[in-house]
Amino acid sequence: MQKNVSKMIIMSFPDGERKESDDRVEVLVNPDNYTVKSKIKYSEQQAAGTTGKMPKFDRIEPHKMSFDLLFDSTGVINEVEDSSNGIEPALEHFKKVVFEYKGNEHRPRFLTIYWGKLKFDCCLETLDITYKLFRSDGLPLRAVAKAGFIGAVEDTKRVAEEDASSPDLTHVREVKDGDTLPMMAFRIYGDPSYYIEVARANGLNDFRNLETGQEIVFPPLKD
Repeated sequence: MQKNVSKMIIMSFPDGERKESDDRVEVLVNPDNYTVKSKIKYSEQQAAGTTGKMPKFDRIEPHKMSFDLLFDSTGVINEVEDSSNGIEPALEHFKKVVFEYKGNEHRPRFLTIYWGKLKFDCCLETLDITYKLFRSDGLPLRAVAKAGFIGAVEDTKRVAEEDASSPDLTHVREVKDGDTLPMMAFRIYGDPSYYIEVARANGLNDFRNLETGQEIVFPPLKD
């Protein structure tokens, strides 16, 4: 397991259990930023002729992550020029790591992205490569890869995580930076309105000012 790596690393695995990596790639330059997209799916079924109604929770779709990666062989970035082969060797290795078919899975690779404290289990979803700079004979010397990844958690681990969030059990959660009580209640119960019961159970008089690191008890729902 990688911890607090200063350069982003993408590790490749033959299956969803991710027990042993068989390849990896370290980026040339860390991305300037990355985007994480979350989506909650609601059922939109509604009887004909009726007005709007309360949306019914269906599922939380896998998180998605996207960022740009720079490939450069001019020597400007790392002072190591490789104008003879250009960026193709580095690009081919990157593509081999992130989506090469291998083994009996007959599907693209399972990946884990590490950077600082970030750890994201995923699979590649999209890859767009824009070539930016060329040698006089057309050899590419610089490119930007726009990569999109979709969260992919092995089934047994996913089920365990879902069981761990069951609203029928008592949970203790640590407040993270930016958390609100309604947000935390939604994660456990699927309904932010339960924050009132949570505040009462924890004796919180001012639930709007949670402290980072504070532990909150989430009692089981009562029928």
